[in-house]
This record gives sequence, structure tokens and C-alpha cells, in this order.
Amino acid sequence: MKNRLIKKFAAAALITSVILGAGCAKIDQFGDTNLNPNGISNPVPSALLTNVLSQMGGFAANLRRAVYAQYISENQYTETGLYALPLLEMGGTYSGPLQDMQTVIDYNSDPKTAGTAAAYGSNANQIGIAKIVKAYIYWTVTDAWGDVPYSEALKGASNLLPKYDRQEDVYFGIIKECKEAVAGFDNGGLIRGDILYGGDIAKWKKLGNSLRMLMAMRLTNKYPAAGGKAAIEFADAYNDVANGHITSNTDNATLQYPGGAFQNPWYLTYQTRDDYASSKTLGDVLTGFGDTRSTVFGTNNTMFPYGLTRDLAIAFGNSVGNAQSRVLAVSQRNDNSPVVVIPASIVLLARAEAKERGWVAGGSAGAQADYNAGIAASFAQWGVAMPGTYLTGADYNTSPGIVSSIGAGTAPYDNFRALSNNVQDAATPDKLSRIALQRWIASFPNGNEGWAEQRRTGVPNLKTTRFATGLFVNRYVYGSNDYGLNNANTVAAAAAIGGDLQQTKVWWDN
Repeated sequence: MKNRLIKKFAAAALITSVILGAGCAKIDQFGDTNLNPNGISNPVPSALLTNVLSQMGGFAANLRRAVYAQYISENQYTETGLYALPLLEMGGTYSGPLQDMQTVIDYNSDPKTAGTAAAYGSNANQIGIAKIVKAYIYWTVTDAWGDVPYSEALKGASNLLPKYDRQEDVYFGIIKECKEAVAGFDNGGLIRGDILYGGDIAKWKKLGNSLRMLMAMRLTNKYPAAGGKAAIEFADAYNDVANGHITSNTDNATLQYPGGAFQNPWYLTYQTRDDYASSKTLGDVLTGFGDTRSTVFGTNNTMFPYGLTRDLAIAFGNSVGNAQSRVLAVSQRNDNSPVVVIPASIVLLARAEAKERGWVAGGSAGAQADYNAGIAASFAQWGVAMPGTYLTGADYNTSPGIVSSIGAGTAPYDNFRALSNNVQDAATPDKLSRIALQRWIASFPNGNEGWAEQRRTGVPNLKTTRFATGLFVNRYVYGSNDYGLNNANTVAAAAAIGGDLQQTKVWWDN
């Protein structure tokens, strides 16, 4: 009873502090999530792992970030596309999935509990998987808020008021965690609860290295040079031939939803509401390239202008008989449809950028090969035949991209106007911008990736609409709980980043 009370107190303390720190296994493993880890004296690592992995599709299907990437438009309640204040809490992510992964790490690391934990698989492999998943989740948190609790987070009652770490330190910390995870895997017993790769450690190693490469590539504005800190980390993962990285769709980090109690998040989006439509911004880019992925990215070709007022959005919907395209073809968002969290396409495109930048060997010729392979992998991922002329229009050496206005509606839905200097385009005057545009397309519908990459590269050239009520959102602002429960550290973090504002850029974006 005493241990149970301590467990509950620690969980409650975590919720009040961040603060506190914001291939598939059998389907029946999803059922383990019915166990309440706070209701037992000892954690069940397999249940914690299954629970967190089952949430990863939700991270990759974040609606707000997909709106910021202009992948999707709001067709009723349009506050997000109008850039209303993104006052959002990170605490649930800390007290939930991050804490669960830290518990798996602690339980398998402590000599007093490691023996019991080994019943669920090799201690080293459970730790390695938990580190990779935790690093991925931290990645999504820091890309949204910037400076966040990291080094002092997830410590429960021993530290209820964690400091905020600089984003640079968070980044190199999570890169280090991925590297340690890959190096720490062993040939121990099959991991129970792994619904992502079914205990295939070789694929987890590839994912760990792929995340290191993608994380390092996000830092090009701070460390652009070959031989710089970001290039060194990228090259170290890229050159790990023994463990590899994701280059084929067979190794994609794909969450297979069984349906029933555990349903695809895009399926759930349309079960009780109909607030989201395919954005004309994305639609214009796809149309400009003759991109057949449009047949699976949406339900039809009636694209919805982005960033309209509520009245205009409703009027536009009525004007097309409510026949606007919804996000993803229905065949791609059944209750048991998979969600790809990290696909081969974006890893290959990151390799292309690294070669073009001179971070790894291969030069421009090697970069072009990876560029072409990345595009082909994206089409294959979606089961769509790539037009034979696609790589001519999107040619690595010459493609101008889409130089005309993208996303512009017609009166009265003319959301982007030249006179107000907010016309958008997807022009690609050089090789790096061509890689960037294809990576933005290939990342769809993952708003985490699309929003972050657009901020990093400026491709496509996205703007606020003339109806916007706020400034372009470069980051979430810290939540009310952050100020209410960890005020001194939150205030210090706000000052350190130059102001807790939505237009303040995160460290890697400066």
C-alpha cells in the first residue's frame, strides 16, 4: 500500500510540474493498454510500451501542425489558419508518454528491478526502444515550443520545478540518446509490447540512425558547414553501415491500427465532425507538377482556400455543395489504415541534402540519385504510379518549381493578394530548394515534419492570409499551467528566447 501511494504521489507531482517536465506484433497486444500503470505497485513495461507506441500515429497526425504546414484548411472553425494565439500545454506529453518511456528505462536500469523487467524482453533492448521513442517525442515537443524542460524533467518528486533547457542542448541531447540506443541493443529475448516493429531490433537500429540524421538536418541554419556539429552527427549515423538507416519502405516506422478500440487518427477526425478540408495551397503544388499523389492525398480535386473567416469558409463550402476534398482518400483513412511516422522518402531526401551540402560523400550526382529515389519511394509508399514525366517537371538540376501564386482563392475568397505582399509560391531556383519542396510534399500529412521543414527552409513560401488575426506562427507559446506551476523557470525561458510570442522563432530557425 505504501508503494502504491508513493507511485500515485509521483504521478500527481509529474502532472503539476513541467513543466514537469509537456512490422507488427500481434493485434491482441493493443489490449495491454487497458492496464493502468498508476494502479499497480510495479510497472508493466510491455503495457507502457504498447500504450505509447499506440499514440505515435497521433503525433504524426497532429491537426494544428498540419494546418500550419498548409496541408489542410479549416472549413468551419478557422482560428488556427487565421493564426490565433497558440496557447498550448505541454504537460500532458510529459506526464504521459514521456514519463512512461522514462519508467521503462528506469525499471530496466535499476538492479533491483531489472530482473523482473527482463521477463518482458532484454533489458538493453527495452531501454534502447524507450530511448528512441522518448527522443522522437521530445523532438516533436521542442520543435513546437523551442526551449523546454529536458535535463531536469521526468524526475518526479525529486524535482518539481525543472529548468528549461536551451533548444540546442535538447537537440544534441536527443541525438545522443538515439546514438546510445543504437549502440546499446543486444541479441536478447523478443521484446513484448512492440507494436511498431514487432521486436525487430535491426529495424529499430535503422530508425534510431534515421532520426539522428533527420534531427541533425534540422540544424542547417545554425550549423550549415560540412564538418560542423550538425554535419558530424549526420555523417556518423549515415556512415553506420553495420546498423544502417531507413532507405526502403519495408523499414518505414509504420503503426498498423487494428481498428475497433484502436482506430486510425485520421479516421477519427471525420467520425463526429467535418472541420477539415484539403488545402488549396497543397493542391496547387500537386497540380503544378501533375502529381498523382493527389488521388490519395484527398477525396477529390475541389480544394479549400486556406485561412478564410468562418463566414467565408461556410459560404465556400455551400458554394461547392459541401463537396470539397477531405483530407486523404477514404481508402487511406479506414479505422484500420496504417499511419507512417517516419518514411523512407524523407530520409532519402535528407541524404540528398547532406550530399549536396558536402556533409557526406556523393556530391551532386549522388544527391540527385537520392532525390529521385526519395520521390519514387513516396509514390510507392502511397501505392500510386509516378508519371513517367514527373522527374522532368521536378528535375533536380533545372526545375523552377511552382512560380505562380499557390493557394489563392477568387473573390470573395481571395485570401492571398499581391497588393498586400502576401502572395505565396513554391519557386525552386536551386537544388536545395528543390529538395525542400519535395520533402514538404513527401511529409504529408505529417504536420510535425511539414511545419518544421517549411520554417527551416522557407519552401514553400507560405504567408498569412489577408484575414489573419495574428502573426505567422513560428512556435507555440507556453501554457497557463507552465506559468502557474513553474513560474520562475517559465519566465526565465521566455526571456531567454526573446519573448514568449508566436512570432518568436525557435533556435534552429534563427
